[in-house]
Amino acid sequence: ELWMSLEEHQDALELIMSKYRKQMLQLLQGRKGEDAELVLEVHQANSVEIASEIDRICEMGEVMRKAVQVDDDQFFKVQEKLAQLELENKELRELLSISKESFEVGREDLPD
Repeated sequence: ELWMSLEEHQDALELIMSKYRKQMLQLLQGRKGEDAELVLEVHQANSVEIASEIDRICEMGEVMRKAVQVDDDQFFKVQEKLAQLELENKELRELLSISKESFEVGREDLPD
């Protein structure tokens, strides 16, 4: 779910940037060359900022992926331990049952 959310966020950023670039291109075409340099500088600054935000989002996604992996590993360890304990419990109950049966048989063999 986190990965899907991250991808949706990136898609939204790409859409915003494409609209922004389209408007900038229209603005550049409508203005003189002097104004174009200023607009290009602003555009480059914004592009750098958005690229850094995208990098941060990707890093956060990687951290989330690692956290999910750690959680999954922990879950599997707990499941394995539970299975071991259930098996041990079953074996101990069988031993107890055998012990009770042998005790009862021993009592029956005793004369009254």
